Amino acid sequence: MKNLLIIALALCSLNVHAAKPNGKYYRLFTPLTFFHGVSGSQLSIASKDSDEVSQAINQALMNVYLKRPDLVRITETEQQHAGTLRQDIIDKEIVQTATVVEQAEPMPSAPEVETVQVDVSKPNFWKFRGDSYLQFMQNYVSGNWYKGGESNYSAVGSLTLEANYDNKQKFKWENKLELKLGMQTSRSDSLHKFKAHEDLIRYTGKVGLQAAKRWYYTMQLLAYTQFTQGYRANDKKTYSDFMSPFNLSVGLGLDYKVNWLKGRITGTVNMSPLAINYRYVDRADLAGNFGVKLDRHTHSLTDFGSQLTASIEWRINDVVTWKTRLYSFSSFHREELEWENTFALRVSKYISANLFLFPRFDDNRERDEKLGYWQFKEYSSLGFSYNF
Repeated sequence: MKNLLIIALALCSLNVHAAKPNGKYYRLFTPLTFFHGVSGSQLSIASKDSDEVSQAINQALMNVYLKRPDLVRITETEQQHAGTLRQDIIDKEIVQTATVVEQAEPMPSAPEVETVQVDVSKPNFWKFRGDSYLQFMQNYVSGNWYKGGESNYSAVGSLTLEANYDNKQKFKWENKLELKLGMQTSRSDSLHKFKAHEDLIRYTGKVGLQAAKRWYYTMQLLAYTQFTQGYRANDKKTYSDFMSPFNLSVGLGLDYKVNWLKGRITGTVNMSPLAINYRYVDRADLAGNFGVKLDRHTHSLTDFGSQLTASIEWRINDVVTWKTRLYSFSSFHREELEWENTFALRVSKYISANLFLFPRFDDNRERDEKLGYWQFKEYSSLGFSYNF
């Protein structure tokens, strides 16, 4: 081993070159460091180090220093001045830190261009609604009720249809059709097997132009009559009939849209200071019952005056609803007032109970000894209902 080491170190003293393809040479050895201890150990007259390996290395290095001083570029002193390796860095444990980041979403690919068909439709400004019911009831009618009738147990059916137009540009057109018919039987009545106690055909139309947020300049048309004949118990006389009477009222004024308590109270109030009321009685024998003076040319009565109409619905809660309608017409000749009140109790989706209260004032009829010009009608009912 000693001989191999000496041979290896001795080779370091040779000037070995390698040829490049272009004919030039380059050296195979890197620069060496001059160590003071090597020369000292070789030139000292004292006994040498007993370590044969160290002596062989020192001898090889000394051989290089003497024969190839061009390979020595730095001394031991210069190397010490340059500094040594930092032990704190060598001994420090290297810890790899890694930061976890969420995977970025891939870049969306550009969609393929497709032909899209665009349909342009005209907005629908119409709104439709309706409600209906068929109920059985207990009925009370005062003895002087202007259409006749009798207190008893009976049944009534009702259908209300609405078609309203609002173009959201200050114009509206409202249409409401009310149909109601109630039939009754009475043991005390030997002349009539069936009598009508509730009988109404009524149309209300409004055309309005917005004046303010909830106010509209409005023309209102109100027309109503009934389906069939009206009787009283054990009385052959007919008190009312289809087109007897027929009432037509046209008024010009202002209409106010009610929206109170966050939409729980809704409806309209119409005030028409200029109104025309036209009353027609087809049957001549009934003309006097409705204040019409019959002659050979006409069966009608025309009055000019003022008119007030209010139709309001109050959803008191999810079960109870109060619907009220107030109508008033005043002229120099007569005063007519009607106040309809319907309290609806919803039992289920298709079952409801109603309480109907209807006071009425008409000074164009014969005065009653007890009630004067007032009339009153009331009934309660329970049955089927459907809204759409």
